[in-house]
Amino acid sequence: MLKGIDPRLNAEVLGALRAMGHGDTLVVADTNFPSDSIARQTVLGSLLRMDNLTCAQAMNAILSVLPLDTFVDDFAGRMEVVGDAAAVPKVQREVQVEIDQAEGRERPMIGIERFDFYKRAKTAYAVIQTGERRFYGCFILRKGVIPPEA
Repeated sequence: MLKGIDPRLNAEVLGALRAMGHGDTLVVADTNFPSDSIARQTVLGSLLRMDNLTCAQAMNAILSVLPLDTFVDDFAGRMEVVGDAAAVPKVQREVQVEIDQAEGRERPMIGIERFDFYKRAKTAYAVIQTGERRFYGCFILRKGVIPPEA
């Protein structure tokens, strides 16, 4: 255990989050996402896990240390529901709350069509699979910067 670090963040996840640079992307996925096969194609090349956590719980922990990009509209994206792109399932609404709280303001995620999501995920820095069992608990975050102290 470390002071000031959320205990839900294991060493492997912390190492990956630390290694990511500005603009790198991170996939946070549910248990149904093809996480292992996608993760093998990412920069990190192996799957990270935050088992036994919902997407919102994992996102809360991740956003306690990861700044989101403030320069782009695609700072965070969610997988669109097949056949109903405008639908926002409860799991996605819960994650949106975590993003808004971390940002201190409302910042809506963009919707990403399912197969485009898979394509983007393969170019991510890393994939984290959660214990989320609800459908459409799949997200992509873009790392921002931490400004120098004034």
